[in-house]
Amino acid sequence: MNTLLRRSATLAVAGAALALSLTACQGAEDDNSASAATTSATPAAAGGKADGASDTTDATDSAGSAGAKDSSGSAASAASGGSAGSTGGQAAASTPVCTAGDVTITAASQDGPPYTHLVLTAKNTSRHSCRLPGFPHVQLLESHKQDVPAVAKSKPATPVVLAAGDPAYALLKVSDGGVDEDNEPVSAFSVMLEGDSTVIAVTAPGKDGIAADPAKALTGYWTPELRNGADDF
Repeated sequence: MNTLLRRSATLAVAGAALALSLTACQGAEDDNSASAATTSATPAAAGGKADGASDTTDATDSAGSAGAKDSSGSAASAASGGSAGSTGGQAAASTPVCTAGDVTITAASQDGPPYTHLVLTAKNTSRHSCRLPGFPHVQLLESHKQDVPAVAKSKPATPVVLAAGDPAYALLKVSDGGVDEDNEPVSAFSVMLEGDSTVIAVTAPGKDGIAADPAKALTGYWTPELRNGADDF
């Protein structure tokens, strides 16, 4: 009887030990499996993260490059458009108008026939550029206070802008050259610039001055070059 009990107890102890051993083995296998799963999952996750970061960086770089390219392209287009939009007329409009204090006006007889025209020269004697619009407002005689009419076809296509030291010219017809005209001797006459009421006294060329008929007189517009064909008016 006692022998049977001892054997049963021994079997019970052996069974318990076996159960603990099996549990330990199972736990070790589970730990190994979990470790293996973790080990195999880590590179994949790391690789996925690296790939994702790479994709994000590439996308950002691409977007940044595209943005920079578009920005520089737009800037270039704007610059190009601005440059194309800048015209001589706009530049001239921002240049101050010449005043009597900016220019010196002289008169000379025109070479060659018809011997009835003077060349007026307005030289920019200031230290800055200025715009010389319109035509000279000329009065030849004190007794004739009307301005000499201007010839529209002599108007230049673009505004006349004079840099410091540059001249502009205008032709002035003083008579038709006929002996039966009502001419009067003129030793000096007055000129006013467009937009300036200052009277500029201009000495007539020649020792005895000129013979002028205000009724026949005409003037051309200021131009940067001498106008050919003075006898056109």
